[in-house]
Amino acid sequence: MSDTQQHPESSRIEQQSELGTIATLRRGLELSPEIRTGLALTMVLAVIATVGRVVVPFLVQQATDNGIMADGGVDVGFVGWAIAIAAGVVTLTAVTQYFVNVRLFTAAESGLATLRLKAFRHIHDLSVLTQSTERRGALVARVTNDVDTISMFVQFGGLMLLVSIAQIMLSTILMVVYSPILALVVYVCFIPLALLVRWFQPMLGRAYGAVRARVGDMLGSISESIVGATTIRAYGVEDRTAERIDTTIEAHRASAIRAQVRSVIAFVSGQAFSGITLAVVLVVGTVLVSRGTLSLGELLAFVFLVNLFTMPVLMATEILNEMQNAVAGWRRVIGVIDTPADVADPGTDGVVQERGPIRVEFDDVSYAYPGGDLVLRDVDLTIEPHTKVAVVGETGSGKTTLAKLLTRLMDPLHGRVLLDGDDLREIAFASLRERVVLVPQEGFLFDQSLLDNIRFGKPEATDDEIALAITELGLDAWIDGLPHGLATQVGQRGESLSAGERQLVAIVRAYLADPDLLVLDEATSAVDPSTEVRVQRALDGLTRGRTSIAIAHRLSTAEAADVVVVVDRGEIVELGHHRDLVDAGGVYTRMHASWAAQQTA
Repeated sequence: MSDTQQHPESSRIEQQSELGTIATLRRGLELSPEIRTGLALTMVLAVIATVGRVVVPFLVQQATDNGIMADGGVDVGFVGWAIAIAAGVVTLTAVTQYFVNVRLFTAAESGLATLRLKAFRHIHDLSVLTQSTERRGALVARVTNDVDTISMFVQFGGLMLLVSIAQIMLSTILMVVYSPILALVVYVCFIPLALLVRWFQPMLGRAYGAVRARVGDMLGSISESIVGATTIRAYGVEDRTAERIDTTIEAHRASAIRAQVRSVIAFVSGQAFSGITLAVVLVVGTVLVSRGTLSLGELLAFVFLVNLFTMPVLMATEILNEMQNAVAGWRRVIGVIDTPADVADPGTDGVVQERGPIRVEFDDVSYAYPGGDLVLRDVDLTIEPHTKVAVVGETGSGKTTLAKLLTRLMDPLHGRVLLDGDDLREIAFASLRERVVLVPQEGFLFDQSLLDNIRFGKPEATDDEIALAITELGLDAWIDGLPHGLATQVGQRGESLSAGERQLVAIVRAYLADPDLLVLDEATSAVDPSTEVRVQRALDGLTRGRTSIAIAHRLSTAEAADVVVVVDRGEIVELGHHRDLVDAGGVYTRMHASWAAQQTA
């Protein structure tokens, strides 16, 4: 089994959040408390704006019955005052609504920024194994696109849904006051719509959940094709890659259309019921006016109230559609945050170790990737301070897993990994990362200058300290040969540098960090022979005087080690000095003979 075997399930994070709608909204507000900041005042302003809307129908009724239809003829002064008051109410409503929106936008963006930060930081708290079960593009989608859908709902929909409910209630009260019969007509007409919405919402929720999932798939495919562009061109699989991307885009298109069709059905149904309701109200209202049980002004006011009633009903239907989209996005973000940090930082409760010579112990350590067999089995190993160790073995033997356990990128299934007698799980991350540094197979570089990338090893390092480290590692001639020296831009993922040069940057980083234990995971495996000389010289300077463990791909590393650890099928089968193991006639003897034959071929 490969050292890097991944979880056989599609995504552990995807399965983490199966909350209902109300529980999702409640959990989302817990994670973004800023959304509720000043909500009481915002609600008061929203109520004022709502009351302002329902005052206008009352003024219309008064102006009609007591001004235009006055017994002595049209009372221009009364009508003028009614119009002036209505204009003032409308202005107050507009100003109040402005402050409602500003306060809501500010609170929403603050809360969602917190949500993004929590999701992003928690992703970095997850083990490498958990991260590897989710495509990188899909993780990015959770922190960006999914939060954007939440933002749209919170800013425009959340409070408006509450305001719409308040407006419906106030409109209902006034409709009952003006004409209980017409109010009953309105509700009889809208009862079928309420039943339709209740039946339709779960379908919309599932449809928008599928849309959010397809967005993640699409971004994952596109990001992989961009990152792997060189490999795609090298193997001439552009058409196959394009077909794969087309498939994900088509899947997103189909799911988005399905969701939008269902959304349109709900909205159009609301408009149809609204039109029918208004027509029935006018017919019944005209009959009531003709019988003298309702004045013309009251009928006009009631028509305004029907509009004030149906408008938020239609808006509420649309908002509920947006809510389902937002809830689907919220579930995906919550799925990240609620995924247990299986490699958790003990934080302030963790052990803070003293710097100095370091002793490493593997105490009966076993490990298996989920769904697979053991890749490490009952490993017992002690590494004394200042020892240079090389771990060798065939591909899939478990040696890279040893490096991940030692640097606590993962935790053992059984047993313990100890540093100076302390279980790694009990050591605070800040202390662990200060004492133990990993130089991976491929040094990852950020799209910044060479100087900025080197400084990741020690953010507070001065330019003089960096220059001294480069000189001590014998890399000053290489730096001077670059177009702009340390100011050279390395490009995305360091693509303007060769694989060997990226490894040199990783080595300088590690040198600046000055760890007590250095773990080298096949640091020269992707380096050409000419560059390997420079890298190996730098590694010699890096490992001098400190405990180091090298996952060795080339046995030249093992030849220079104090101790060679031979791993075979997850077990340590041999341990000793290179010369002794070559003469022992075991696994290492065969490996060395094969390697030596390749060197002379």
